[in-house]
Amino acid sequence: MSKSTAYQASDSSSTQTSGHRGTAGLSLWPFTFLVTLVLPVVLAVVVYQLDTFDPAAYPPHELAQKDSMAVPRINSHLLKGSEKVGAGKLLAPEDLAYDPKSGVIYTGCTDGWLKRVTVNQSSAFDSVVEDWVNTGGRPLGVVCGLHGEVIVADVDKGLLKVTSDGTVELLTDEAEGVKFKLTDGVDIAQNGVIYFTDASYKYSFWEYIWDFLEGRPYGRFMSYDPSTKETKVLARDLYFPNGVAVSPDQQFVIFCETPLRKCKRYYIKGENKGTVDIFVENMPGMPDNIRYGGDGQYWIAIASEFTYPWRLAQRYPFIRKIMAIIEKYVGRPNMEKNGGALAVDLEGKPISHYYDQDLSLISAAVPIGDHLYLGSVHEPYILRLNIKQNPASQ
Repeated sequence: MSKSTAYQASDSSSTQTSGHRGTAGLSLWPFTFLVTLVLPVVLAVVVYQLDTFDPAAYPPHELAQKDSMAVPRINSHLLKGSEKVGAGKLLAPEDLAYDPKSGVIYTGCTDGWLKRVTVNQSSAFDSVVEDWVNTGGRPLGVVCGLHGEVIVADVDKGLLKVTSDGTVELLTDEAEGVKFKLTDGVDIAQNGVIYFTDASYKYSFWEYIWDFLEGRPYGRFMSYDPSTKETKVLARDLYFPNGVAVSPDQQFVIFCETPLRKCKRYYIKGENKGTVDIFVENMPGMPDNIRYGGDGQYWIAIASEFTYPWRLAQRYPFIRKIMAIIEKYVGRPNMEKNGGALAVDLEGKPISHYYDQDLSLISAAVPIGDHLYLGSVHEPYILRLNIKQNPASQ
């Protein structure tokens, strides 16, 4: 056989083999497309249809909010110049209550401990953290009482009183025959009446994201009178009511509704007694605890900016169902940022906003001296910032 004939045979064989491979590749293409693209979509649709989670549409009037309020003064780099108090010794210090007589901050942590923090004003590192009382639950809201006691909103136990010698007493854990599921914010009036919230009578603290995703008003705002031991529901059908603050003139009580970016005002005296109106709305983020600072300002902790994904999710129930499925089977992506604190005046008008891109789940903001102290449901410390040295500016 000549070289020419051999080359021709070789070329012919190569061409045939190539042709067979091409045909095989073409025959596999629909199957590959089905597996990589169509099948996941079909499975996702099936999972969506079979999942029983049923989010509700928010009422139109609750969604008809303007863009976030304009705040005159801003510090958008809160972490710059901040210090960590009790680093590693305070596991998610959710709320902060300051006793000016003793100079102690009380806070509840995720391990059940009520901690007493003696703050060194000159150095956060020299602050002393003491394990005081373990409630056996998860203490959230805390407030100093009128006679040396500390009132605690414990998500597992209910509304508690802890005496100065460390004795824990249950005050109430139900109203109108419905047990508390997420006892949250608390404050006390000068006449001794305690005002507090049950953020959700369906979901526990560890399930709070499901309350947000479902979008139904399972929250209640209540009072407890120690003299009569009576628990009253003052406002119901609320969207995750959170922090509570009695006004300095004792005319009304403020409570925040976290997913709606607003705080409402319940009147306890005067001609408007028993009615509710809006104290502040269209906040730059989702509020948590609120505290009157004694300087003509309320300080509202902002857990997170109201991000675009959250805005879409709130408006469209099907997006919240998708988020719920992802939460259940994969894990929810981080959607929180720009946590911090908003200061408003006695009429609810914004004064200043402190936040940081890398902060989230800030749950309490309390001014003490020159510093702003911030609690968190995530970090293992209290964050503090000298707001005299690091003020918000126009």
